[in-house]
Amino acid sequence: MTIPQPRSTCIDLHCHSRASDGKLSPRDLVSRAHERGVTHLALTDHDTIAGLPEASAAAEQVGIELITGTELSCVWKSQTIHVVGLDFDVASPALQAALAEQFENRWRRARMIAERLSRLPVPDLLEQAQAQADGNVPGRPHFARVLVDAGVVKDMNMAFKRYLGAGKLGDVKAFWPELATVVGWIRDAGGVAVLAHPRKYKMTATRLRALVADFRRAGGRALEVSTSGQSSGDLGFLAELCRREAMLASQGSDFHFPGAPWCELGRIAALPDGLLPVWEHFHKPVTMAKGLSPERETADIDQSGSRG
Repeated sequence: MTIPQPRSTCIDLHCHSRASDGKLSPRDLVSRAHERGVTHLALTDHDTIAGLPEASAAAEQVGIELITGTELSCVWKSQTIHVVGLDFDVASPALQAALAEQFENRWRRARMIAERLSRLPVPDLLEQAQAQADGNVPGRPHFARVLVDAGVVKDMNMAFKRYLGAGKLGDVKAFWPELATVVGWIRDAGGVAVLAHPRKYKMTATRLRALVADFRRAGGRALEVSTSGQSSGDLGFLAELCRREAMLASQGSDFHFPGAPWCELGRIAALPDGLLPVWEHFHKPVTMAKGLSPERETADIDQSGSRG
């Protein structure tokens, strides 16, 4: 379910630029967010903060409040999990060391993907993928774009279906740290650790509750209760889980590229009543304008799914 928030206060705490696996530059992403009424934005590129300086300058020009953010990969019981870090000190030595470690982990994975796909008729595959990533570490979407451009496959979906999706040749398992380690990095930098898009992990309810309990015990403070392409049932389930574990609630579109109607900047379902918004606990708390109804407009509801 995706519902536009009011233009007076619109908070999106999860999105990606070309600094990781998004399509837009940080500047263009901020511009698009502004056009869609976003007032408070966190750029949460995967395992990097390289896009924050450009995003910060653009946000200042258009009047958006930019919250520091990143999305860190980790492992819990052999499964890859994503943790969004928000409102941290970008100069933290602990965070800088952590990002350097994640950077090397991503490069190891990129090299292995390129090696596994080396028999395809694509010269300089790794270099082309890096170019697709604007010189940053390429991920599977960047390799997929190269395969499309080279005519190996007709579109991105086919690239994942044949070569890069789960269980395929280019599906290289990453070398990520444990969940508690990543949460500790965010806390040491003065930030808030948020469990990203919990329902996208395709876990049973019992296993997800166990993950959330371990996340909280490790020092995680918030759940991403509302995200794009999510059903009303999932929204209600996560809201109840958030209440049960006494955690803060976050929200974000997880925007990667234009053209996906189920995943657009600022188009996020309202947080259910009775939750404590994470943004009210930032170093510079964000509060909704007085007199605003907590309910968003209900137009343009779209229950399409999306790939995380």
